[in-house]
Amino acid sequence: MIEINKHIADLLMRSYGIDVSKYEDSFLNKSLQKRMAETYYSSAEEYFAFLEQSTKERTTFIDSLHISYSEFFRNPLTFAVLERIILPSIVLKNKNAKRKEIRIWSSACAGGQEAYSLAILLEELRNGETSKFTYRIFATDQCESKLNEAMKGHYDAAALKNMSLKRAGEWFTRQGDIYSIKPELKENIDFSVFDLFNEELSSPPASIIGDFDLVFCANLLFYYKNKYRRIILDKSVNSLTNGGYLISGETERDIVMKCNFPEVFPQSAIFQG
Repeated sequence: MIEINKHIADLLMRSYGIDVSKYEDSFLNKSLQKRMAETYYSSAEEYFAFLEQSTKERTTFIDSLHISYSEFFRNPLTFAVLERIILPSIVLKNKNAKRKEIRIWSSACAGGQEAYSLAILLEELRNGETSKFTYRIFATDQCESKLNEAMKGHYDAAALKNMSLKRAGEWFTRQGDIYSIKPELKENIDFSVFDLFNEELSSPPASIIGDFDLVFCANLLFYYKNKYRRIILDKSVNSLTNGGYLISGETERDIVMKCNFPEVFPQSAIFQG
């Protein structure tokens, strides 16, 4: 196991405001080994000396710690339960409470696939509803370059592997091998940079008050140590409206359940906040 020495950790904190000690040891070790291999250093001491000298490498290493992979309709069971049960129940609940807007936070949206998947489900649900509703999705990430990609909404064919041909044809325009999100699907999504460890803000500033019906906190928790997982979970749950839902990644179900959150449907990774 490679450990970052205190001098390098302090340098990264001063340069980028990133506390590397919050990352889970195996993830941090894997990131270090990958950068060492790509820069042809066989010893940690030599790589750390290079890291100290090279601003470009420090930036590359920090970027490697930003979790930025996502898929459309990732974890099909989660999205099936959302489509058929959770979202219709939220529409009914909000109608009875005279609350017309569904509010969702995608807290680590990466390239935007998660946010657009949710928008597709909500648009399809809204088109089938006699009583119309509005929705707003707040999609955040700490990586600005990934957010820029998300806002453009351009994807290759492989990115649509979990999507039916009907949905792909309805919500994307194709130019060669590139599929682009149709502009109308972007209208109800706010993309913004947000750090989940920001101690001053409990939710994205654009959301004003939080009060979310759903918070997606998926494929993020397992990169961090327990203390920081709890910070993320507490922030997510505290921003939910009464009776709202927290959604994790499929591989993170055990983490959330160990924090005493009840799973609404078995294996769904959907929890009552």
